[in-house]
Amino acid sequence: MVYLIKDVISHLESIAPPAYQEHYDNARLITGDADAEVSGILCALDTTEAVVEEAKDKGCNLIIAHHPILFKGLKSLTGKTYVERTIIRAIKNDVAIYAIHTNLDAVQQGVNQKIAQKIGLQQPRILAPKKGILTKLTTFIPAENADEVLHSLYQAGGGTIGQYAHCSFRVPGTGTFLPLDGATPYLGAAGTESRVEEVRVELMFPNHLRARMVQTLKAAHPYEEVAYYLQALENEHQEVGSGMIGQLPEPMEEREFLHHVKKTMGLQVLKHTALSGKKIQQVALCGGAGIFLLPAAIYLKADVFITADIKYHEFFDADGQITLADIGHYESEIYTKELLKDLLSQKFSNIATYLTTIVTNPISYL
Repeated sequence: MVYLIKDVISHLESIAPPAYQEHYDNARLITGDADAEVSGILCALDTTEAVVEEAKDKGCNLIIAHHPILFKGLKSLTGKTYVERTIIRAIKNDVAIYAIHTNLDAVQQGVNQKIAQKIGLQQPRILAPKKGILTKLTTFIPAENADEVLHSLYQAGGGTIGQYAHCSFRVPGTGTFLPLDGATPYLGAAGTESRVEEVRVELMFPNHLRARMVQTLKAAHPYEEVAYYLQALENEHQEVGSGMIGQLPEPMEEREFLHHVKKTMGLQVLKHTALSGKKIQQVALCGGAGIFLLPAAIYLKADVFITADIKYHEFFDADGQITLADIGHYESEIYTKELLKDLLSQKFSNIATYLTTIVTNPISYL
């Protein structure tokens, strides 16, 4: 079967919608033609000139990278920086670059779950769930049509809460309406007031599905004019947010645990706060720069918080309440390329998909 670049993008965005990326991010197709046929995919953490060359050598015309090569606009493409040279090389070699960054960080099955799996955490969950990204739909459906309309809304992405699907609330009641001249009512007749046994239905959906949900409602609903209300919710979305927290199967001594992290994550070095002598079982983590989540980790009584890019004075903020471990930005996210390959191979088994062999870490250690 032939797949286009836009097919691959659509699959990835069904897992990590672009709406979940942070405001500063640039997760998107950065170079290339979305309508081009995919010859092969190279998964990487970063895109550099060497990675583009590797894609070309492997016969891949699509790079899926975690970090966007472009974060801000370019006013020229003269090759004076590594960013410009990488973009030029990709375009010359007809290699598309797609970045899936903070939106992949934010979802339950994303970057942080991969880290949790490497460390061996059980029942990992989002450390800081996002608020304000859910909407409630309220509508009124003739009783005999309620199941059919709701099924369509579920298929469009509504009514899922955590591990539960088809979540809705129904209240029976009586609807009234008077079709005016020119109306073609599903029930009743123009000029005559009708009373109909209806069901008031409420269900939630993620904000980015708003247009799809309204379109689906109008297409599935039998009425010519559909009454509905949309209400923004402050509820937390438990499957979308920052960081992750979970438990080790058994408590470990602090030093033993840090050595475990160093081994499982393939680290050359690990920076941490002073050892307190307590045992570690509740573990919070965040790939990349996640020190902003320290208050959440402390509030949820994590024994240790693993992240990267911690500044000198930020280590003091642990204040004896938690063990802080900085494992490095590249090191915390390098296994994202494995996650991407897994997500793609499950869907596109006939597309050659590779992991980059290029080490893009800009930091070296003696």
